[in-house]
Amino acid sequence: MNLEKHILGGLYGSLVGDALGVPVEFASREARQKDPVVGMRGGGSHGQLPGTWSDDGSLLLCAAESLVEKDTFDPQDMGERFLQWFELGHWTARGLVFDIGIATRQALLRISHDIPALQAGGSGLYDNGNGSLMRILPVVVASLSVPDEIFVSRIEQASSITHGHARSKMACVFYGLVVRKLVRGESAAAALAAAQDAFQHLYVDAEELATFRTLLRNDLVSEPELHIHSGGYVMETLTASLWCLLTTDKFSDCVLKAVNLGDDTDTTGCVAGGLAGLLYGFDAIPAEWRLSLPRQQELRELFARFERSLSKGGIA
Repeated sequence: MNLEKHILGGLYGSLVGDALGVPVEFASREARQKDPVVGMRGGGSHGQLPGTWSDDGSLLLCAAESLVEKDTFDPQDMGERFLQWFELGHWTARGLVFDIGIATRQALLRISHDIPALQAGGSGLYDNGNGSLMRILPVVVASLSVPDEIFVSRIEQASSITHGHARSKMACVFYGLVVRKLVRGESAAAALAAAQDAFQHLYVDAEELATFRTLLRNDLVSEPELHIHSGGYVMETLTASLWCLLTTDKFSDCVLKAVNLGDDTDTTGCVAGGLAGLLYGFDAIPAEWRLSLPRQQELRELFARFERSLSKGGIA
């Protein structure tokens, strides 16, 4: 499989996983056990049509567009595009903003009041929602060829636009280290092992390192579902998404497992879908799910431009 198939799989996989989770967001795990999600459905929590992505997908698309349009990583431009989504519905699935996290809303309001984007994200302990993790994929993919120092700095800055606490930034970097291996064709287990080693080296003296102890163990795959939480906390989303990837062997099983964990289903589905899409590639995503996404032509054009920018050597 070529690099483009991995990247396209990650981008579409994120949107598909998000859309699978939208109708059942906030519902409990018990509800999903009684009525599991097995495919695209509409209605439910937000009353949306099948295939509708949420704020997760919209902000991911805004990030990709910023990288393409600027041909560089420009956090201010990225933050302003996020604000265009919030205020004008930019890159919404069907013209409607129907979901936004508290920390993201507060950060975007700060940007609207001329606070620089890199200072907009909250840095308190309770600002560690999953709102930067869900949209970080384009920044990671655009930074695959840069030195580690720039790779880490860029991901941390991208997180800081909405989530500035060290824990959120480090979670995005951990995810990025996994992505860096998956996109090169490594297995889920090998990608996680490499990320664990690199992460501990990069953050050897970080106070927050202890927060990642579950992710740094070599037995995450053996964790029972009872111990896997799927709320809006960034560490829950990262752990749950990786666990779903490690305990399944195809794209559809991974994203359905993620969504059926319940609670923050769209974001767990989005992050897990991105990882599974990177691992298994574009062709592994069920066509019925992918084609249920709206704005098909615009997605194709954006992703083609994104891939072309990478083929020229990546984003500066």
